[in-house]
Amino acid sequence: MSTAPADCSRGWCPDGACHGARLDSLLTAEARWLWEQFASRADKRGDPSMAAGTTVITAPQDAGQRAAVLGLIGTRILAPGERCRIRLDQLTLRLRRHGVHLTPGAVAAHAVGRRLGSAAAEQARQAARTAGLRLLRARLSAALPGHAPVRPSDEGWEELHHAGRVARILQHPAPEELLRRAAEVLRLLPGRGCVDRRVLAHRVTGDPHGLDAGTDLASLVLAEAALAGVSGIGMPLRTAWSRLGVALDSLNGGLLTVGVHPEGWVVPARHPCVLPPYTLTKATWPRPEREEESWVFVTENPSITAAALALPAHVPVRLLCTVGTPAAVEVDALARLADSGWRIAVRADFDAAGLALVRAVLHAVPTAEAWRMTAADYTASLHPSPFEPGVLDLDRVGETPWDPPLAAAMRGIGRPAYEEGLLDQLLADLHQGSPSAGAPPCGHPAGSERDSQSRRAWAAGRLPRCARSSSTGVAVHR
Repeated sequence: MSTAPADCSRGWCPDGACHGARLDSLLTAEARWLWEQFASRADKRGDPSMAAGTTVITAPQDAGQRAAVLGLIGTRILAPGERCRIRLDQLTLRLRRHGVHLTPGAVAAHAVGRRLGSAAAEQARQAARTAGLRLLRARLSAALPGHAPVRPSDEGWEELHHAGRVARILQHPAPEELLRRAAEVLRLLPGRGCVDRRVLAHRVTGDPHGLDAGTDLASLVLAEAALAGVSGIGMPLRTAWSRLGVALDSLNGGLLTVGVHPEGWVVPARHPCVLPPYTLTKATWPRPEREEESWVFVTENPSITAAALALPAHVPVRLLCTVGTPAAVEVDALARLADSGWRIAVRADFDAAGLALVRAVLHAVPTAEAWRMTAADYTASLHPSPFEPGVLDLDRVGETPWDPPLAAAMRGIGRPAYEEGLLDQLLADLHQGSPSAGAPPCGHPAGSERDSQSRRAWAAGRLPRCARSSSTGVAVHR
């Protein structure tokens, strides 16, 4: 007949240590504090039995609780808050009076109602799997062709870890396969030319949406590209993918336009349409017929476009809307529009993204002007009693060299303001065909001394310059 103890019916203690034991006298409410501390130590040590070595306990404030364990941990009652080192082998011998196989860990497991040591064991498993993933990533990187534009480095793994990316990889249902598919995307990136993102996604995953925004695969590929210096963190998705030779979508996005069309187009008056990225990369722009009608207004939000459609029919509205943050292809199209003789007046919301939009256009188009984007315009745009007012991301506000007081005002107030807050003034400017009088010129405030200060700021390269790719015409920020 076997003398081995039966397994624990609850699966809480190892090797059936509770078999035949009398636990009721040990698992009292007053003694629970002791077993909870043992359970915590067992989890940290990864030792479910806690039968050897020592551990330190801290006595509770309640006198009844301290007295309840007197026969187990010593011959005197501990003082409140007193720390006491316990020899686990001696405690195990005392517990064996209640059950021949009992251990401190077994009693603690039944007191807290779960198996102990799993946290440490899980940490060990995670550490081993993380090391395996790191090694797999290194092997996949080494196998990439020599012309691959992105080659993950071993040092980059630590950056991925600090950014929380490794944790996301581990949470994926198949982390090893995720790394393999990411490496396959990097292997198939074109050395020259461009590939459609959906075609690339289908080749790698069998799903045209496998590299859509928000997928783990797309996030990992872009993170690796950012670590390799090929793209940048926080860069618009269209720009980030274009740096890799991947067309995000040549037919969606682009610029919403009223009265501004490529050369040779015939569009009914006051008819809004969208110029997709494919069109923008190939478009040539006509020159303005008259100097006094050479202003093109650029906004961020389509609500301004919708309002402009209600202006009198005889008003020659020339308006482009980025519908959010523009990608490099849209910014480059604005630069080529200016090269054709058009004057650009640009504005956006008074928030971090809006300021970045204006900075990008002003850098790409040296002759452009910031349109109603001053500190006074900001305060005039603020709603007097907003419901659940937004909060500015002060770390991303940046500088406003076309009007330095603007950035200071926004940081001081701490709230965003929106284009709709100046709707009447914007429509008035569109009606007259030029921005409001006294608008500061592009990139620098009014006044000769401040002009020279601004020029020195641009020369110092405080913000990225914009260069155009000779092959694609896409603006690339550096």
